[in-house]
Amino acid sequence: MIYAENILLCIAAPLLLSMLFVRDQARRYVLAFVSGMAACLLSAYVTGFLRLLVGWEATEVRIFLSPVVEELIKLIPLLILLLLSEPEDEALLLLAVALGTGFATFENCCTLLGSGEIGLSFVLIRGLAVGVMHIVSVAALSLGIIAARRLQVLSLAGFVGAVSVSMTFHGLYNLLVSQPGASSYVGFCLPLVAAVAIYPPYRRMRR
Repeated sequence: MIYAENILLCIAAPLLLSMLFVRDQARRYVLAFVSGMAACLLSAYVTGFLRLLVGWEATEVRIFLSPVVEELIKLIPLLILLLLSEPEDEALLLLAVALGTGFATFENCCTLLGSGEIGLSFVLIRGLAVGVMHIVSVAALSLGIIAARRLQVLSLAGFVGAVSVSMTFHGLYNLLVSQPGASSYVGFCLPLVAAVAIYPPYRRMRR
């Protein structure tokens, strides 16, 4: 049996220790990466509890419940950063990318370790589709927050709008890949296409 807590401890311990030897952006990246892994574990707890509460099937949970829970929990570290300080746009984007990367890495590790014998196609899908999807969703969330802040409409409505975009993207991906066939192939390509699409505004906001 695979215990996700053990995996988190094994990965997070050396990363947190490495923070003693790095500074500034590298330290923030490591901390955000570990926060992303913790957010993934917390999302699994909350989703599992809500699934038992509402009695949904696995497919319904993946399409309707997981995107909402995971994107809301990803938002928590970003809100903490905004409340504790007034980060520059680049610092917020860096946190978002590291957060999504940590979330995707931990989820992929748990999935691969719990799947037994797997093929190369499954590994590529987990890395280039599911993994990229988590990075894109939280990056889009941070871009929405930055745009709202620059337009001076950073309010509850601004946060709701930004997180709604990431939830919709996440839910659309899960919907497309929920059934085999042409739709699943479109879903597998969607994260990479979205990553290419948001890269230009990401570069502009960093500048």
